[in-house]
Amino acid sequence: MSEHDTDEREQFTLAGVNEVVASVAPDREAVIFQDRRLTFGQLAERSRRLASYLHSQGLGCHTERSELQPHESGQDHLGLYLYNGNEYLEGMLGAYKSRVAPFNVNYRYVDEELRYLLTDARATALLYHAEFAPTLARVLPELPELRVLIQVADESGEALLPGAVDYEEALASADPAGPPVEPSPDDLYIVYTGGTTGMPKGVLWRQHDIFMNAMGGKEVGTWVEVTSSDEIAEKVANNAGFRLMPLPPLMHGAAQWAAFMMLNAGSTLIMPAAHHLDAAEVWRLVAKEQVQSVVVVGDAMARPLLEELKAGEYDVSSLFVVGNGGAALSAALKEEWLDELPNLLINDSLGSSETGAQASHLSSKDAVQTGKFTPGPGAIVISAEMDRLLEAGHDGIGWLAQSGPVPLGYLGDPDKTAKTFPTIDGVRYSVSGDRAIRKADGGIDLLGRDSQCINSGGEKIFVEEVEQAIISHPQVQDVLVAGRPSERWGNEVVAVVELVEGAEVTEDELSAHTNESVAR
Repeated sequence: MSEHDTDEREQFTLAGVNEVVASVAPDREAVIFQDRRLTFGQLAERSRRLASYLHSQGLGCHTERSELQPHESGQDHLGLYLYNGNEYLEGMLGAYKSRVAPFNVNYRYVDEELRYLLTDARATALLYHAEFAPTLARVLPELPELRVLIQVADESGEALLPGAVDYEEALASADPAGPPVEPSPDDLYIVYTGGTTGMPKGVLWRQHDIFMNAMGGKEVGTWVEVTSSDEIAEKVANNAGFRLMPLPPLMHGAAQWAAFMMLNAGSTLIMPAAHHLDAAEVWRLVAKEQVQSVVVVGDAMARPLLEELKAGEYDVSSLFVVGNGGAALSAALKEEWLDELPNLLINDSLGSSETGAQASHLSSKDAVQTGKFTPGPGAIVISAEMDRLLEAGHDGIGWLAQSGPVPLGYLGDPDKTAKTFPTIDGVRYSVSGDRAIRKADGGIDLLGRDSQCINSGGEKIFVEEVEQAIISHPQVQDVLVAGRPSERWGNEVVAVVELVEGAEVTEDELSAHTNESVAR
């Protein structure tokens, strides 16, 4: 039980919420992927079947939370080494229903990275696409604890690895009622970081806390918490049928949160089949499935989508919200989107694996900003020394932090747990590594990761701030800012700029433009 959950309100599990939704809307479409159209009833049954199979292999919870340190886990861990698809969501839900803790595996990893992750995660089971079987086979001899292998057939045609079972065959042979276990709100949600501030680490959340902070436990925009399963059921029953298309890989926490926020509300997820962004396919699906919201990650996704929209002829009349998270969406590109779709809303979400959802900002035609956020409950800025809260209007740069439902810690790492989750005046905070300023109006200006801060002659320069200034030039297609050694300044700021095709801009012109919004 967390310090902030000592009242008598209902505690939730992700398995339990899924079953509530399925009981209210069993025939409503939950997931549309390729030629599969799964209802909430089918999704719940398939995940229960997987849970039964995992339980039959002896997997589950072996030590309850009350007997563990914050950085410890008493559950078996199921790695999800998968592309997007219904199997990823079924894998998460099936694990939760068997009291196994699933975790994300970056499918781009090479042998040594994969070996490190599966070792650090203490994986005892793995659900993987057949395409990854050759890579997995090379590291398996170094992973003696990994004893349950479930292979999802795909177009690669790779044969089953020795000892592995076919996913669909495992489901077909398992009990559709699920295993005889009772999930606990203390059961873990594990998300591995991307490693931007060091080697990837497994962030341990109580399921109730991640549900409240990022998976639908709070109403979008108002931050009002649901208090009971009956209230969830009522919201699902009144859901008019919202349809969301998340484009980022589900191996990233932000994509999982967007997906579960929709599923836990009884909304429908539409997922493109391509393993890489196919802008034309995205717009065809928006038209075919009447998608109302698309989730992107920064300019890298948003720009090719906009270019394809301008070049083709697509019915996007159903679309009214673009959600963005994980990387900055530049103000200049937002303006281009809103010139093309004037009635569109663009919602920036701020958060991290260690904090959950923290803040948001909504841009509309003639009201565009980037990097400025309205904080949600518990999102604050603390001092550089991590010893006090910074009041609104304080002119110093501090750390973005979160109180309330925050993670327990990092798997197997008590030292990093203590550093990232400090206690100030008796309150425990999560500090994920982002620098920020608390404005006089209570808003938060995000400056960027401390690991991406350049110290030049004693001045702290945040690369994201400089990138935003440069990319606002109409002739700039993309930009990457970094620091390089300088005899005079210690470090100096340099930018690699990609111009719009056919454009010609001098360095002096770009410098002058940048100086309009960033001090030289």
